[in-house]
Amino acid sequence: MADIQIYKKSPVEYELEKRRAKKSMQAQIIMFSLMIFLTLVSFTMVVAFNADILGFSKYFVIPILLLFAAVQVGLQLYYFMHMNEKGHGFAKLFMYTGMLLAFSMLLGYIVITWW
Repeated sequence: MADIQIYKKSPVEYELEKRRAKKSMQAQIIMFSLMIFLTLVSFTMVVAFNADILGFSKYFVIPILLLFAAVQVGLQLYYFMHMNEKGHGFAKLFMYTGMLLAFSMLLGYIVITWW
């Protein structure tokens, strides 16, 4: 039978882990609040555009919505998929490669269609 080793944390290690967990939770709550805010602003812009409010043309609303979407995707990948933590290098490589390929395919499609 294999020997089981038990490691007991010292009070200093326990407090350090507790502090890091608290900081991580605060960052996630702040990012979640930011996501809700960006979603509400996007929804309000679409409602204002549909209500024909002056200054909200499709040339203003669509680029801003795409910008907010890109910001949300980036922040969600970074914070909620824990890409800001150590030890996720291989996962980051796959994510960034996939994003590069998707962007290249989209760019190629746009060039072929409208050039």
